Amino acid sequence: MIEIDRVTKRYGNFVAVDNISLSVPTGSVFAFLGTNGAGKTTTIRMITGVIQATSGTITVDGHKVSTESINAKSIIGVIPDRPHLYGRLSGREFLNFLGELYKVDRSLANKRIDSLLEMYDLFEWQHELIDTYSHGMKQRLMMCGSQIHEPKVLIIDEPMVGLDPPGAKLFKDNIRECVKRGQTIFMSTHSLPVAEELATSLAIIQRGKIIAHGSLEELYSRAKKDSDDLEKVFLDIISQKDLYQEGHKED
Repeated sequence: MIEIDRVTKRYGNFVAVDNISLSVPTGSVFAFLGTNGAGKTTTIRMITGVIQATSGTITVDGHKVSTESINAKSIIGVIPDRPHLYGRLSGREFLNFLGELYKVDRSLANKRIDSLLEMYDLFEWQHELIDTYSHGMKQRLMMCGSQIHEPKVLIIDEPMVGLDPPGAKLFKDNIRECVKRGQTIFMSTHSLPVAEELATSLAIIQRGKIIAHGSLEELYSRAKKDSDDLEKVFLDIISQKDLYQEGHKED
């Protein structure tokens, strides 16, 4: 569903993403892990067509993002880490706007909006201005908006930011339902327990390079010590890579 082939993103002399390749199959949950500044958000912005890759190709359901961006964007739903919303609209007005943007039939959009507002416990707030929403409510509203057009692919950047425990449970339950419906999930997260709980496959990016990629079991086998704790495995793989790079600098 998502194919990233030898993609690099440069800003002048700085290489934010360095020749990465990934394949995310249909109906899977892919977790993208890395420290701050590792290249996760840059990769997401390239997948969604917000920025262009310096080199390499990205395709979503067969559509090349660089040349078929409208077709690619039409089948993608996005949940950013910081929701930027139209505060002077009500929650329902905002969702209606997104329905029109994605050319969803009005009657169908209204049915989906009702269902999504109920699902994310926002129905009683639907006519209130978004400016009055808490951060967690805005995040849940973005989750509703990302699914108005029933996208084939859902791109999520740091999904747990601002969510209280009930909101976090709603998110995880919904991701499972999305996968049952055949949607593909690409999720960048710092929350290793969430990745461990939901992901079919994972990749770790460090300093713009993919340093590990595979199933949970495959990542566990990469660690120096046997472990079934993703946090320990993640830190061990990161430290192995850092030590390797430091050793080569000394050479």
